[in-house]
Amino acid sequence: MRVIGFAGWSGSGKTSLIERVIALLDGRGLTVSLVKHAHHTFDIDHEGKDSWRHRHAGCREVMISSGRRWSLTHELRGDAEIPLDVLLAKLSDCDLVLVEGFKRAPIPKIEVYRAEVGAPLLFPDDPYIVAIASDSDVATALPLLDINDPQAVANFIVEYLFTQTTLHVS
Repeated sequence: MRVIGFAGWSGSGKTSLIERVIALLDGRGLTVSLVKHAHHTFDIDHEGKDSWRHRHAGCREVMISSGRRWSLTHELRGDAEIPLDVLLAKLSDCDLVLVEGFKRAPIPKIEVYRAEVGAPLLFPDDPYIVAIASDSDVATALPLLDINDPQAVANFIVEYLFTQTTLHVS
């Protein structure tokens, strides 16, 4: 499984860039999955729905299935957050996985940087950052990608992940 992350501070444009890159990668015939880290409590279920009620009654896992999709919700109920490698192992087979967040994960990452966010660059302190996507000049020896050119970012990902054999996560 090939994995690359997108790291950056809130408001840098990670989600918008990833959304556009996914469409381009999918258009190339690649099967793409995504793991997103949330720093806060989140809920994909809605209060009052049957699955929400079952989860709140005490179920550890609730699976919802239809003719279009299925989803599994797992309550940690006080257990520690699951590490990225364990989450990746739960995914179905795919060509590549994009990871949003998990800033400190030991995976290759593209830093998404906008100077106007006012936060420092991550790459000087993160050896896993392999490129920077930005809308401004950044003093770096790393590849600098235009954040407004998702095609360039998709091209970089394909070239980086599919020409190097050491980046597979098992």
